[in-house]
Amino acid sequence: MDPKDVDEFFRRLARERPDPRSELDYINPYTLLVAVVLSAQATDAGVNKATAALFKRVSTPQQMLVLGEAQLRDYIKTIGLFNTKAKNVIALSEKLVAEHGGEVPRTREALEQLPGVGRKTANVVMNVAFGQPTIAVDTHIFRVGNRTGMAPGKTPLLVEQELERVVPDKWKRNAHHWLILHGRYTCIARKPRCEVCVVADLCAYPAKTGVAATPKPKARSRKKAAPRRRK
Repeated sequence: MDPKDVDEFFRRLARERPDPRSELDYINPYTLLVAVVLSAQATDAGVNKATAALFKRVSTPQQMLVLGEAQLRDYIKTIGLFNTKAKNVIALSEKLVAEHGGEVPRTREALEQLPGVGRKTANVVMNVAFGQPTIAVDTHIFRVGNRTGMAPGKTPLLVEQELERVVPDKWKRNAHHWLILHGRYTCIARKPRCEVCVVADLCAYPAKTGVAATPKPKARSRKKAAPRRRK
């Protein structure tokens, strides 16, 4: 995508959503970190439903350790992989108390040392909690980056690196939110809503109709061998 088109792409998304925000509910950097860890392979709505009661009782790693893993599981049992996630939340809370004075670190390196925290989670926390211009590539952003032709890449990391390269600095602070919301509500996976898309004319998606750009190859039909005649 041409640099001028990339700039126009974000100008239109900004006009459509002037104040984009995370759809995860949180109170402070710690509860945001917990919510993002819980959101892996789960919807934001599902996480918010589970954390509504949890965050009324817990808002610091110290309070989470007092709550304990068993009670935490009861709060988040409606979320997929809740057993593993409960272990990670308790473990990362212990590490925050022991090594960071109960505070969420601001660097990617320190965040990625926490149990259950990968690059995407670290980028979200750095961006949402601390205002850093990071771009966390989830399934939505991966799809939008590739489908539009703005940031093609075979892995989330490659898409992230390309977005870092092509997105103008003035848009980077909110680029993550604009792209994820665009992918969640307009450039959806099965049938993108190209007819209402504000950036459709800038997009390189060949079909622009909701039909997959590259159809899956059909399986080859195997002909049955003719039966041998008995002598």
